[in-house]
Amino acid sequence: MITTCGSALRSLERALSGREADPVLMFVEGAAGEGKSHLLQELADLPGIPDLARLWWRCGGGPPGEDEHRREPTLWLVDDVHRADEDELRRLRRVLEGLERGSAAVVTYRPEELALPGLPLGRAPMAYPNRLAVLRNRLAPWDEERVRRAAAEALGGSGCTDEAVTRLHERTGGVPRVVVDLLAMVREQWPAFTGTAAEVDAAGVPARLAELVLSRTHALSPAYRPVVWAAAVLDGPVGREELIAVSGLGAATGNSALLRALESGALAEPAEGRYGFAVPLAASAVRATVPGPVRQDLHRRTARVLSRRHPVAWADVAEHHRAAGDGHRWIRAVERAAGAAEASGRHQQAITLLERTLATPDLPPQARARLAPLLARNAVTGLRSDQTVEVLAQIVRDAALPPAVRGELRLDLGLMLCNQMGRFPEGWRVLEVAAAELREVRSALAARAMAALVLPYQPGVSLDVHQGWLIKAVAAADDSGDEAMRTAVLANHVGLAMSWADPEAWELVEKLPVRSTDPACVRQAARGLCNAADSAVWLGFYGRVDDLLAQGRELSAQTGAPYTEHSALGTLLLQAWWTGQWLGLDKRCEDFIATTADMPFIASDAYVVRGLLAVAQGDWGEARSWLFQCGTFDIERLPVPLGAAAAGAVIRLALARQEVAAAAEQARSAWQVVAEKGVWPWAAELAPWAVEALVRAGDGSTAHTMVRNFAQGLGRCDAPAARAALVWSRAVLAETEAPARERRGGLLEAAKLYGKAAAAYAELPRPYSEALTMEGAARCVLAADTEETSGPAPGQASGPASETEGAAEAEAEDNAVPPPPVSDDPATMAALTELESCAQRFTDLGAVWDAARARALLRTRQPARKGRPPGRPSHADQLSPREEEVAQLAVSGLTNREIAATLHLSPRTVEQHIAGAMRKTGALSRRDLAHRPGPTP
Repeated sequence: MITTCGSALRSLERALSGREADPVLMFVEGAAGEGKSHLLQELADLPGIPDLARLWWRCGGGPPGEDEHRREPTLWLVDDVHRADEDELRRLRRVLEGLERGSAAVVTYRPEELALPGLPLGRAPMAYPNRLAVLRNRLAPWDEERVRRAAAEALGGSGCTDEAVTRLHERTGGVPRVVVDLLAMVREQWPAFTGTAAEVDAAGVPARLAELVLSRTHALSPAYRPVVWAAAVLDGPVGREELIAVSGLGAATGNSALLRALESGALAEPAEGRYGFAVPLAASAVRATVPGPVRQDLHRRTARVLSRRHPVAWADVAEHHRAAGDGHRWIRAVERAAGAAEASGRHQQAITLLERTLATPDLPPQARARLAPLLARNAVTGLRSDQTVEVLAQIVRDAALPPAVRGELRLDLGLMLCNQMGRFPEGWRVLEVAAAELREVRSALAARAMAALVLPYQPGVSLDVHQGWLIKAVAAADDSGDEAMRTAVLANHVGLAMSWADPEAWELVEKLPVRSTDPACVRQAARGLCNAADSAVWLGFYGRVDDLLAQGRELSAQTGAPYTEHSALGTLLLQAWWTGQWLGLDKRCEDFIATTADMPFIASDAYVVRGLLAVAQGDWGEARSWLFQCGTFDIERLPVPLGAAAAGAVIRLALARQEVAAAAEQARSAWQVVAEKGVWPWAAELAPWAVEALVRAGDGSTAHTMVRNFAQGLGRCDAPAARAALVWSRAVLAETEAPARERRGGLLEAAKLYGKAAAAYAELPRPYSEALTMEGAARCVLAADTEETSGPAPGQASGPASETEGAAEAEAEDNAVPPPPVSDDPATMAALTELESCAQRFTDLGAVWDAARARALLRTRQPARKGRPPGRPSHADQLSPREEEVAQLAVSGLTNREIAATLHLSPRTVEQHIAGAMRKTGALSRRDLAHRPGPTP
């Protein structure tokens, strides 16, 4: 049976149950390095049979010097029986035939090195006693999970990647000794080792393995060695005919050579009828010893053999042609390999192959002209590759290229710079040049370049310019007569029209040829659907997004467009944020960012959503890092709608921290980007926060201009999210300007506007925005009630309380002074109910900071509960509600001043609450509060 060390140990332990037990003989076979000697050592140390004498017999060096006919129970540990000569085998058979009760023998051997296959004890038949139990075990290689454990022990967790483990298992065949030796070589690269398959390959061949396979190869006669060399060049199990054809030995000699190679263990039969090396890594050691001219001939014959397979692995054929020195055939095979990879959607495989080929010195110009467009086409459809950009940028400078080829390459370079890498200004200039180059020579590609200039996402170019390029693109596509290019232009027309809420946008979406039989048209239609879904998210048509994305992603997968698929995943994250599907959203964002680690631009949606979550959750220490993409991508370089949303969050964060001047500066800068673009629905996520920042900074006139331009820019367009944001912005103006007007009337007008905005957000639906505006409405009603009952408080600002106001509230709390009286006016009571509802909604969403702020405002206005004794309640060793709130915000990273502003307290009171929470929980630091729950009652 196939066994492991553990199962062999258990088998023997059960057999040796006592001194009177029948004797046991266990044969253990295993290839070199599979752990036979290790197994014997474990058996020698087996704790379940402590009274048994142990005798080692290492074959090839003679039997142990003690009496072979022992009368006491003995465990014979016989290693490497394949090395024993006839005399030693005779003596061993006598020992085994005379085993006493309570005794056992374990005999290990390499089956591939037995003089007679299947007969570990030689030709003479063994006279097994009737009472002797005979077991046969075969050690198995390690599976991938066992290799993973070994890699973790040798390399630690960071170097033990799935890619590295899979490659280790593949190259070693799971043979334990080879795994351990190779891991030792890989560890020498530490700390440079990052866990890639290429690094595992680069580590080389362990010395023990190389010596074993080379000694077996050279044991063959020179006439037979080519069959082993052929297996090394083929580098994988193959059928007999292919192996012999590559060896060049001919049928008769080849058959004899193969039989001899199998008998000597130089080759193995890993699968029925398939021949190669027992350990795949051994091929590298053999290949390195083959004389150069012979090796080239082997590669040439291998290329011919592989070309006859179905389907043909053209990338492998190309590599063998290259190694054989057949340059022309190599380039042709590379073209066919890249074409096949592109047709099946394996764009990254095509990119890797073409990049490596184009980087070859002295590549003929005509070959470069054929391969470079292939690389560019795959790179644009696939995902980001910095190396591809550099290769293309270098190639387009080649004056020897035909103008049409150079223009095509420049087009693809511009698309990559804009789409995959976010280098908008550079990409825009490259696309303009490409459009001019291609207009007279290839109008279809000129239309594609112009269509790329239609999409309005990049900052710095106005909507009018994009609309001008649309007219040119439509004309060029019509001139070309190319239906795929017409679809490409239509897809970008959809993106442009949807972005500014053109009334005809949805009709354009219906015109996308999603049922076309042309894969190129379908790929462009899929892109158009995903463009429409992205715009629909920004406009607030959340009910339509799912259908658009589902169809767009399905078509993208069918036609092999991973870039489009990834952009759709980013849109899904934005949809989840705005529609309040926050459960697990932080992890989804982080997983997406990890998946696209080398593509910060395509990961921008995930970074911004993660930053927005961090702001709401009070994780302010991390919020800026996420919003600025951990330093990899600036807000100013983001697509305009995404940059506006990120800027709105940065402004909000600065306002919460009382950094009003910085908030106002960010507001002016971000607003200028949106205003220059002229796509006014994209101002929705920026406007309310920018208006508040400017009013609080004393620049009310600019805030009024912002709101006026926002309203004029929207006109009558159908943009539900932007219309709700416009009402919200007007509410902010009314609230913040109330002190300068008739205060109570201004606050009630602001409350009315906030309520109108909340209703609009509820209809979308956008629960977080709805709760924020509901909170604003309640805040204004309560402030108006306070004005009526206690008179105006000039200078009071909306938003987080100032330090002075916080100190006053803290003093009231410390001295058990009741909050200001609240009238029993129905509107005021309704506002309190709404504020309670907001706090609960924030809590349900996971918006820790917002929930704490709403509850703090509620406490400052809500009367004491009936029946509660006067003074502050005692909480003994349990955290009070206020301490829990303060501790939660402290754990999330807020400073004492920031917590004070959120909860309307003084920093001194916050400090006292944190000290109390730490004392009651035994926490050693603020962060430690997260892991120290308070005492249970």
